[in-house]
Amino acid sequence: MKSDPAIVICMLEVEIKARVPDLEPVRERLIAYCGGSTARVHERDIYYAAPHRDFRVTDEALRLRFSEGAWTLTYKGKKLKEYRAKAREELNCRVESGAVMEEILRRLGFTKVAEVEKWREYYSFRGATVSLDEVKGLGTFVEIEAPGMPAGQDPEGYVREIAEEIGVTGEPLLSSYLELLLARP
Repeated sequence: MKSDPAIVICMLEVEIKARVPDLEPVRERLIAYCGGSTARVHERDIYYAAPHRDFRVTDEALRLRFSEGAWTLTYKGKKLKEYRAKAREELNCRVESGAVMEEILRRLGFTKVAEVEKWREYYSFRGATVSLDEVKGLGTFVEIEAPGMPAGQDPEGYVREIAEEIGVTGEPLLSSYLELLLARP
C-alpha cells in the first residue's frame, strides 16, 4: 500500500519551549554551529473548539495553520504527564484550501477560539528542529523539538541537552502559545 504524501504523522512530539528576553544570542550560536536557518516565515494558527467535547478539559487541540502559502490541519493529543518537557501525539494533514476547511469545520459545529500569529526561524541542529519565535502579544521564545527517536532513547534528555548547548536556560514552559495567549489578563 502506497502512503499518501499529503498526510504527515508524528506519533510523539517532545519539545522544550522557553521564553527568552533576546533571540540574538541563541541565533548567533545556531548560525555558528549549523551555518544558517531557513527563511523567516510568518505563521497564522487558528485554533478551534469542538462541539462534542471541551478541549480545555481533554487537553487536546485542533489547529489550522497558514504558512508560506500552504495550509495544514493539526490534531494535538493530550500532554503526556510522564515527561517534564511538553510531549504529546500530533497528527498533521496538508489541506488544499484553508477557506474550504474552515467552512467544513464551521458546518460541523467547530468554532474559532483564537488566532496565534508568529514569525518563526527554523534551524536544524543535531537532528532536532530549533525554532526562534516572535509571537504577537506574547514575546520571544525558543522551541526545540526532538525527532522521532528509536525505542530506548530519551527524547526529553536529548532536547534538554540541545537547549543547554545553545544557551537556552530555565524551566521549560509546558503551556502552548494558545494557552499563554488565553491566560493573558
